[in-house]
Amino acid sequence: MIELVDIHKNFHLNREEIPILKNINIKINDGEFVAIMGPSGSGKSTLMNIIGCLDRPSSGSYMLNEQEISTFNDEQLAQIRNKHIGFVFQQFQLLPRLSAVDNVELPMIYAGFSRKERRKRAEIALQKVGLSERINHLPNELSGGQKQRVAIARAIVNEPSLILADEPTGALDTKTSDTIMKQFAQLHQAGTTIILITHELEVSEYASRTITVRDGEILNLNNKENLTI
Repeated sequence: MIELVDIHKNFHLNREEIPILKNINIKINDGEFVAIMGPSGSGKSTLMNIIGCLDRPSSGSYMLNEQEISTFNDEQLAQIRNKHIGFVFQQFQLLPRLSAVDNVELPMIYAGFSRKERRKRAEIALQKVGLSERINHLPNELSGGQKQRVAIARAIVNEPSLILADEPTGALDTKTSDTIMKQFAQLHQAGTTIILITHELEVSEYASRTITVRDGEILNLNNKENLTI
């Protein structure tokens, strides 16, 4: 479970302290599919970075899987990211000179898997996202939707308990976006906790709950009765 209590985040500009997040209190249960929405500059990306252990809060408590994350050092945060969190980004973040399967293998290199085990797990992950026939293709040989599916395969290959997706459909057309969101819905149905950052209402409809952020504060913690499939 994720629990943020009285989280504040301040940035320093020259000699001025700028508040980015103010008094954030959120609980996200295991297996939830949550969308975080807000306009540009609302603080939603900063909130995602804290949840994803890419940044630390200025104050407050962050509990992830019953561990107090806000006190961890850089090495401990890196271990948490590698073992427990999968990331999917708007611009895919694939290495252009590596094939699809080699890109998917990357998180397992840092996790210490053997080459044989890495290849086996990467091929299974790509099969799950429907790219078995594209495993040896380079990113420039793939469509935008296929690149994002490679990114999803890379995110799930270490079997993380949490997937963070930052505007994962922002670079895709409507039809391809729908395909990608159905992949996230399937991962959610399989028990993975998913937190999705988006500004698109249509995308947020796939989540079972929407958290709205504005001016660094939580406006609502909306619950929905139905999940779009």
